[in-house]
Order: sequence, then C-alpha cells, then structure tokens
Amino acid sequence: MTKKQGTMIACAFMLAACASNPDKIDAAYVSPLKYKNYDCDQLATEMDYVGQRTNKLYQRLKAERSADNWQMGVGLVLFWPSLFFLEGGDGPEASEYAQLKGEFESLRSNSVQQKCAIDAKSPEEIMKEADERTKTEKGRS
Repeated sequence: MTKKQGTMIACAFMLAACASNPDKIDAAYVSPLKYKNYDCDQLATEMDYVGQRTNKLYQRLKAERSADNWQMGVGLVLFWPSLFFLEGGDGPEASEYAQLKGEFESLRSNSVQQKCAIDAKSPEEIMKEADERTKTEKGRS
C-alpha cells in the first residue's frame, strides 16, 4: 500500500467517525397502537413534550456535528494522526432522536384518526423556527 492510499483510507475512516447531521436521521417506526387509548388532550400533551424534547436533542446533535467538523478541519490541517482520537460517531442521543421522531408521527397519526383539533408543531417545524430565531439573533449582533 502506498502512502497516498494509506492517507486516503485514514481520511475515509475519519469521515465515517463524525456525528451524523440530525437533518439526515430518519424517524424510527413506532406503532400507532401505543397511543390508541389516549384521548385528544393526552395526545396534545404528549405531542408537545415529544416536540420539545426532539428540539433539544436536535440542537445538541447539531452542535456535536459542528464540533466534529471543526475538529476534523483542524486535524487535517495541523496533524492528521490526531484524527484517530476523535470521539465522533452517533451515540445514544441520535437513537433517541430517531425514536422521538417516530413517536411524534405515531401521535400525529392517532390525532388524525380520532379527529382531534391539535395544533401541535412537528419537530421539523420547531427546529426550523429555532434556526430562524438563531439567524435573526446573530444578525442583530
């Protein structure tokens, strides 16, 4: 193996060790039967909780992804062997995030089936609003 091939393999390994972009994490399947016996008020309360928890995890995963990207850039420029010590990868928070996205879809399915008038925002809508607020706040600074 040549030095160039070794470097290419090391770079590919390092990129695989980075945390996933939370926008690319798919929802896990959650059976709608889990919430079958919930009434509209219970569904609304649970949807609100799941939406808020999903947003918190999204922000944490996004920050982790950003930190991994920054460490990767510095490591490639300054001392690439240090990249072998990056934490990276998706941890339990990414799994919980996928699970919560699935929970929300299950709750939404039940609320539609029961014809509940719930005006709960999806995790994606909450995250989009949070990103817009962040951009607005940075623009004021």
